[in-house]
Amino acid sequence: MINLLPKDTVFYDLFEGLARHAVSCAEHLRKLAHRFPQIDDEIQRIRQEEHLADDLTHKALERLDQTFITPFDREDIHELVNRIDDIIDNIDALAKRFPIFHVTSVPDLFKKQTEVLVQATVAMSDAVYHLRKSRKLSELKNVLIEVHRLESVGDDVNHAAISKLFEGDTPPLDVMKWKNLYDYIETAIDGCEDVGNILERIVLKNG
Repeated sequence: MINLLPKDTVFYDLFEGLARHAVSCAEHLRKLAHRFPQIDDEIQRIRQEEHLADDLTHKALERLDQTFITPFDREDIHELVNRIDDIIDNIDALAKRFPIFHVTSVPDLFKKQTEVLVQATVAMSDAVYHLRKSRKLSELKNVLIEVHRLESVGDDVNHAAISKLFEGDTPPLDVMKWKNLYDYIETAIDGCEDVGNILERIVLKNG
C-alpha cells in the first residue's frame, strides 16, 4: 500500500543547518590556531555557532515529538541530530580551554589537526546534503569513503602529536594541557565518522 501522507521535509533543513554550524566551528578553530595569540574573536564566534546549533537541535527534537510522519526512523533522526551537535560541542569545549589553560603557543601538529577537522566536517556536511536527494548507497559511497579517510588521517596526526608530547622535552603541565586539547579535536573528527556511519545506516534501511 502506497503511503500518501506527506513526510516532513523540514528535518532536512535542520540537519543541513547543523552541519553548516559544524563546518563553521571547525573553520573558526583553524583560524584560532593560525592567528594565535589573537584568539578572542574566534572563541566568541565558536560560542555563537554553538548557541545557534543548540537552537536547531531543540527545534529538531521538538519537531520529532510533534510530527506524525517522519522522513525515516525517529531513532535515527534523534541520533543524527545529537551526533552533529556533539561535534560542535567538542569544538566549543576545546576553544574555551585555550584561555583557561593559559596556552602560550600552538604546536604545528595541532594546526595540522585543525585542517583535518575542517576537511572532515566539510565531507560530513556533503554527506548530510546527499541525504535529502538520494537513498542510494552508491551515490553516498564516495563522500563516506572520504569521511573515513580523514578520520584515519586524524588518527595518524593525533598519534604523532601524542608521541611528541611524551618524548620528554615537554613540561608535565603542558603535556596534560595538550593531551586534553588533542583529545577534544580527535573526538570531534571521530564524530564526523560517527555521522557518516549513521547516514550509511539510514540509507541502507530506507533505500
